[in-house]
Amino acid sequence: MTIEQFVTDYGYLAILLWTFVEGETVVIVAGFFAHLGLLNIELVILTALLGSFSGDQLYYYIGRHGGAKYIAKRKSWQMKAECVYRILRRHQNLLIVSFRFYYGVRNITPFAIGAANIPRLRFFILNFIGATVWAVVFSYGGYFLGKTLKQFIDDYHHYALLILGGLIAIVMLASLVRKLCQSRASKISLDDSKAVVTPTCMDTPPPADPP
Repeated sequence: MTIEQFVTDYGYLAILLWTFVEGETVVIVAGFFAHLGLLNIELVILTALLGSFSGDQLYYYIGRHGGAKYIAKRKSWQMKAECVYRILRRHQNLLIVSFRFYYGVRNITPFAIGAANIPRLRFFILNFIGATVWAVVFSYGGYFLGKTLKQFIDDYHHYALLILGGLIAIVMLASLVRKLCQSRASKISLDDSKAVVTPTCMDTPPPADPP
């Protein structure tokens, strides 16, 4: 099976599953494939929207049921959750709409929002708006990146291999940097947890409006 055939047959399923967990990278790549004609850009957006929205709804409900206790047991999550709670106190609606664009706290945010008992309907509506914006931005980002790259390759065929090699190197480097940052953040969290800390917003999640 060729790559083109695999993308055509399983591309949308891969987008759905990947975005359920996380995944602006796969959405950008899917947008690129849509420009090549292997996928439909509207279906890419819809699939990314459904995957991201469904995943974060699940994490939100997990957070509502024992989320605070679970966060308290994970030292590497406590500083991130504290940051989320702090922002929730000041910009609740804005955070729910835009948390997908926040590096470092993107995955824990819906979990922490659920632990803070933000009303279900509010999260549902704002989460849907945020997922829609996120899916459109990254899908079309990959689409127009593909358009620009294709025009360049058409004009300079002899640079094609160099460009493809460079893209692979960039993706690998970005993945390595991300893992190093996560490892460093976890180490800092563990070191800080050994120190004496005065009570903060981490101790009590922000008050929420009645459901």
